[in-house]
Amino acid sequence: MRITTVIGNRPQFVKAAAVSGRIREIGSETTIHTGQHYDDELSAIFFTELGIPAPEVQLGIGSGSNTDQTARMLAALGPELERERPDLVLVYGDTNSTLAGALAGAQAGVAVAHVEAGMRSFDRRMPEELNRVLTDHASDLLLCSTPVAVDNLRREAVAGEVELVGDVMADVALAFAPVASERSRALVEHRVEEGDYVLVTAHRAGNVDDPARLEHLVEILEAVPHDVVFAVHPRTRARLEAVPELRDRLERAPHLRLARPLGYLDFLRLLTGARALLTDSGGAQKEAYVLGVPCVTLRDRTEWVETVEAGWNTLVDLEVAAALGALERPAPSAERPQLYGGGHAGERVRDLLAAYTAAP
Repeated sequence: MRITTVIGNRPQFVKAAAVSGRIREIGSETTIHTGQHYDDELSAIFFTELGIPAPEVQLGIGSGSNTDQTARMLAALGPELERERPDLVLVYGDTNSTLAGALAGAQAGVAVAHVEAGMRSFDRRMPEELNRVLTDHASDLLLCSTPVAVDNLRREAVAGEVELVGDVMADVALAFAPVASERSRALVEHRVEEGDYVLVTAHRAGNVDDPARLEHLVEILEAVPHDVVFAVHPRTRARLEAVPELRDRLERAPHLRLARPLGYLDFLRLLTGARALLTDSGGAQKEAYVLGVPCVTLRDRTEWVETVEAGWNTLVDLEVAAALGALERPAPSAERPQLYGGGHAGERVRDLLAAYTAAP
């Protein structure tokens, strides 16, 4: 079994940590890092902390519009697949790297497997939604995190083989949370007490690229009545630098700690110790759920609908009153259903990849 894996951003590095090692137990894998996240704070540190094999190929394709970035990735991936001649191309999630990897594989006549297939926010304004829909319809093996994802794909009548495996990102969060508790000093470094602060991440283009919406985000952070650790994504930092009055407002807020992007262990430690997570990230919504942390999502819809239905995630968009109300809501008293595979998704992915590549 020869697999070529295409990855490019932080969530994909985390997902690869659940799968790459298992693939290499039974076959060979070549990892191509597109460079979509080229900052060491969003890239190299994750390979180090999670023990992911270093990428064999670095394309170095970073900034640019979605169209430009995807086109350059696609042009670079074609020769790599011609050189490697894998049995299968493996992609994760919903990024430009995902779409480029799927298209390159399909155009080269190589089978494509998509981990996290079938997720839908039903919001085509999001580049991620277009990426995931196109990737699913270009894929031969669709590996789903949830039954909802399976149902989405069946309604769309995709051509590929659909399998429910659970969520590989949940595998990693469950495995590394105890490690983070032992090794990370993030609470001390950010001067916060267990259970007495809110962890924040925000980077979606729809939230930070428009100065008016960025100001709504700042208003929410100013109004949170608890200490706040805001891990500022490079994209968000650049947008704040472009509007100095908003940057200055955050820097003046006495309860707010502006942090650089977090390594995975520090992120997990801060997440497990937080009273709540405030985020617009899809992956972080899942991580909060599996670790039992209430989540408040700065979007008006989510692909991870199970977390909302279970009562652990509240959608507030960028409405101040809604966000503050959700942050003060007590955590659900009922036990959390096991939604994402119980830590065994990576094993199921490995077994299905092996069976698919072995089939005549």
